[in-house]
Amino acid sequence: MDLAALLKNPDILLEDIDRLRCEDHLLPFVRRHWKVLEPVVPLCEGWPLEAICEHLEAVTDGEITRLLINVPPGFMKSLLTNCFWPAWEWGPQKLMHHRFVTFSYAASLTERDNGRFRDLLISPQFQNLWGKQFKLTKVGETKIQNNRTGWKFASSIGGVGTGERGNRILLDDPHNIKEGESDAVRQETCRWFRESMSNRLNDVSRDAIVIIMQRVHEADVSGEILSAGLGYEHLMIPMEWDQRRYVTSIGWTDPRQDDDDLAWPDRFPPKVVSDLKRDLGEYGYAAQYQQMPAPRGGGILKRGWWRRWDENECRTHGVPINHYPGFDYVIASLDTAYTERQENDYSALTVWGLWKDRRGVGRLMLTAAWEERLHLHDLVQRCLDTCRQMKVDRLLIEAKAAGHSAAQEIRRLMFDEIRSKMIGNLPTTLSSFGVELINPRGMDKVARAYSIAPLFEEGLIWAPGYEDGTWREWADKVITECAVFPKAAHDDLVDSVTQAIRYLRNIGLAERSLEAETRVKQSLQFKGRAAQQPLYPS
Repeated sequence: MDLAALLKNPDILLEDIDRLRCEDHLLPFVRRHWKVLEPVVPLCEGWPLEAICEHLEAVTDGEITRLLINVPPGFMKSLLTNCFWPAWEWGPQKLMHHRFVTFSYAASLTERDNGRFRDLLISPQFQNLWGKQFKLTKVGETKIQNNRTGWKFASSIGGVGTGERGNRILLDDPHNIKEGESDAVRQETCRWFRESMSNRLNDVSRDAIVIIMQRVHEADVSGEILSAGLGYEHLMIPMEWDQRRYVTSIGWTDPRQDDDDLAWPDRFPPKVVSDLKRDLGEYGYAAQYQQMPAPRGGGILKRGWWRRWDENECRTHGVPINHYPGFDYVIASLDTAYTERQENDYSALTVWGLWKDRRGVGRLMLTAAWEERLHLHDLVQRCLDTCRQMKVDRLLIEAKAAGHSAAQEIRRLMFDEIRSKMIGNLPTTLSSFGVELINPRGMDKVARAYSIAPLFEEGLIWAPGYEDGTWREWADKVITECAVFPKAAHDDLVDSVTQAIRYLRNIGLAERSLEAETRVKQSLQFKGRAAQQPLYPS
């Protein structure tokens, strides 16, 4: 009998209505049992709660087998995924045989939720409706087991549960926020996710993995899933709407319409959100509450600070369409990987042209960029080809192990080619350039980025774009990596950018407007004549 028919029955019992409602959907089950787990705090409902429940239902129905949920802290993610949903499957959905393997960055968190799950199962509210379906045979916080072959196991990243297999793998907050800046911990967590956790299902084609977390870094587990295209359904709910249309395959759409609409204003009103921004800072708030590892518009080197060189700028500066201005100086900046092994960083090169405006203020144009994993020989050849094509005056290379080798090889090849031309009495048409090793000591990467940020903010840094307002693909790659830094998966292009611009700053070619104006004014000031001195001592 369905709910509509049941309600017409004059002898209907309230428990029968509750049972049928809970069998239909997860949210009524949460409402009915909320006070079991939270006897003091009232349930605050909102569309994010409905969205999470709707997607967990789709997992139960077999519509989704891989689900990634990114939501802010305080959105009841642990209670929903680790307590209410497993109990809903064992109870109203009659899936008592389901086995859950749960992971988090700390075993204490999954064991805490196993304790809540147990409290829910043994409560009178649950037992009155579904207590006859199964009996609990083990009620420890590490493992809860029933007599219908189902169980729920609590473990941690790299813990003993790695050897268990289940129908549901739940990963709730794989990263410790305090360790979000640790490359070693984060990379090891992502390696564990790919190599150990992902093959723990009983039936890979039918069973499900559910990951629910807040973002901490571009290269966190969510970043690994999204960048590798692992086929996860992605439910993402930022605290403030950012004008992106969030849609999932089951027909769910973010319902917000206006800029900065809050996801859950009854639970997180504007004053609370404002305080969170203040307390966490822009990076912490952007990652944890907006689900973006960098603040909107970028972090240290914001996207909006780059000026776009397009057809309109060509006309404004009296330059032929699709041409750059006449450069006074061109440099290339190479950041080399430490080794040639595939798992290490990329080698990255950016090329910059410098010209001065009518006031004598230097402006910089990004004219070429690439980022690749290359063996030394291929790296040197690619670098030579780019520098010659772009008519580079000087190549900067960071003075680390691979950088020294690259510089030596580039110098040797240039010398050999010029010498062979001279011996063969052939015209020397090769474009030669200086090679300089740069020692980055004294500042870490973040400090170097901050040191050049004023030039970006003042609008002195340009990159080529299209007439439709978009960036060239290779330029967009540089701009994006700079915007996400220091939360980016890779920072090789950022290192190349900061090395180039800091070099031009140090030799006096890249100045801020005020610095240039002060220099010009000082040069025009009358210094007075030096006192007359005899040519020879008397």
